Amino acid sequence: MTSLQGHYETNQAGAATTAERRNGFGIAALVLGLIGIATFWTVIGGAALGLLAVIFGVLGYRRKRRGLATNGVMAIIGAIFGALALIASAIVLAAGVAVFNSDEFKNYSDCIKHADTQAEQDNCAQDFDKEKPSGVGQGTKR
Repeated sequence: MTSLQGHYETNQAGAATTAERRNGFGIAALVLGLIGIATFWTVIGGAALGLLAVIFGVLGYRRKRRGLATNGVMAIIGAIFGALALIASAIVLAAGVAVFNSDEFKNYSDCIKHADTQAEQDNCAQDFDKEKPSGVGQGTKR
């Protein structure tokens, strides 16, 4: 038996020995999930890293179930953090799209385009604050 064969031996239950355990996916899921939570307001931080954390978390947990890894809980926590980052990022993105597509924002953009002085731009900002909807289904104040 060579030294490489001894490194990859399995125990009587068929599970891999400690020397063969690979915990990279679980660690990556946790790190990416935490970074995704911390930067959820950005598309890359929340959406991309959150999605990667979910994928790595699932892969890490599957390795744990097969006995190839020892950090199944870490993988699950990373996947949960990744999912939370995805959800938070989607909410921020939806809110941003709603604001930028609103009539009030379009009016504000037109006002800023036609404003020549700082005083006129300040007036546009004050008008934008006044135009916020007062309730669902109601018109804007003018």
